[in-house]
Amino acid sequence: MRLLIVEDEPLAARRLARLCEQQLGPGAPPPRVCASLDEARALMAGRDVDVLLLDLNLSGEDGFALLAEAATGAFQTVVVSANTDQALRAFELGVLDFVPKPYTPERLALALARVGSRAATPLRTLAVRKGGGVVLVPLDSVAYIQGAGDYAELVLREGGTELSEKSLERLEQLLPADFLRIHRSYLVRVTDIRELVVSEGSRTAVELRDGTRLPVGRSRLGVLRKRLEA
Repeated sequence: MRLLIVEDEPLAARRLARLCEQQLGPGAPPPRVCASLDEARALMAGRDVDVLLLDLNLSGEDGFALLAEAATGAFQTVVVSANTDQALRAFELGVLDFVPKPYTPERLALALARVGSRAATPLRTLAVRKGGGVVLVPLDSVAYIQGAGDYAELVLREGGTELSEKSLERLEQLLPADFLRIHRSYLVRVTDIRELVVSEGSRTAVELRDGTRLPVGRSRLGVLRKRLEA
């Protein structure tokens, strides 16, 4: 797990890095630490960050500016901040957890344990870059999700698409449990499936409630049948 800590207080940064190293154990890469938004942006652009640990108040800089950008990234974000009144706003941007300062090692361990788990607060929106800014796309407006290389295309119910910088594999980890990977290229919400359709050659597809048909991978058919029968 590759961690990036954004914290402008040296003592706080060293303590956070030390506790993270203790939690991750030997063999894990040491956390990288930076104290400014510009430095953090440069490191985030390298696409080799799994988890961002972010303080919201950085020597007068607004951490929410970085948080909005981080929400579109292919990594998860944990806010570590004394600004507990901003927790709701942070969760609206899709953060994995909000660890209030002062925190205990046990509380930090809980946040790190949530990485890659659906036990955290379920996502209600996905952040995408658009027009030089960040737009939050409600999950309820997404008909299905299609893989696009290292990215994913959100196909909207009302027409049109939005491009997420998170891969299909990452979204499969982050989305609520009612989303299911039915094919190497597709994620759908199980409740949006109207029926299974078997065509010539035993090829299987799902028909969504809007009439859209999407292929089902053979290796995923068994799990899909169980979910539909549940």
